[in-house]
This record gives sequence, structure tokens and C-alpha cells, in this order.
Amino acid sequence: MQLSINGRMVEAEAEPAMPLLWVLRDVLGLTGTKYGCGVAACGACTVRVDGQPVRSCVTPVSAVAGRKVVTIEGLRTGSAPHPLQAAWIAEQVPQCGYCQSGMLMAAASLLERKPKPTDADIDEAITNLCRCGTYQRVRAAIKRAAGIKA
Repeated sequence: MQLSINGRMVEAEAEPAMPLLWVLRDVLGLTGTKYGCGVAACGACTVRVDGQPVRSCVTPVSAVAGRKVVTIEGLRTGSAPHPLQAAWIAEQVPQCGYCQSGMLMAAASLLERKPKPTDADIDEAITNLCRCGTYQRVRAAIKRAAGIKA
């Protein structure tokens, strides 16, 4: 099956019903996307499909054929970190870091839709779970990346 992953066309040998998460991790070796719950509740597996956040643990790979998939490995362009990644570091968001790739992908989708999000916009868009409780830092990092004074 041909897939567009991080701006490149790749060939992935997988059954059509195989979850996108496992194709990314096990077939293509892109391990930045994490397995959390397997039922689309936690968001650790969030990737972007045609710009929208998608929980890859419950998305069959056949559903993304012909669509643009971006993983955490493809968030940055060139050698500089994405503005969200830089803000994440500046705000010291990561604790254990496990949920962070999914959070970043959801945040990137939010900022593409709403370049200057409100707190309510952030709360609505970031439904990912963080066991370390870094939600206030996540909000601060999103605002920093958007150029909003906290």
C-alpha cells in the first residue's frame, strides 16, 4: 500500500485493517508516535491526517490511503524545531514525555485552524491525557508558539 508520510511516498506492506499506529511504528520504524490505550481515549497516538488530528490506534491504514499523514517526525521542517517544539522546551512541558508527541500534533492542528487560540479553544482541542499533569504548561507553550502573552 502506498502512503504519504511526512511528505514522502512510502510503500507499506500491511493488511488494510491494520491500525495506522502499528504501520507507522512496526512497518515504517517511525516510533515517535506512541501507543497509550488502544481505544482512542488518551491521544498518545495522535498524528495529523490532511491537517486534522487523528488517533492512529483506531484508524485502519486503509483509511489514510491517498491522504497526507504527518507524524511527530515530520512536524519540523529543515533543521530548526517547529515553533511548538521550541515553545514546549521553553515552557518545560515534558515530564515523562510519553504523551508529548500526540499533544504536539493536536496543538499543531489547533494553531493551523486558530492561529491565536483562546483558553477555551485550547481546552476544546487538546483532549489528550497527560499522567504528569502538565496541562498548564501545555497551554502556556501553545500561547507562546502563537505569540500570545501569557
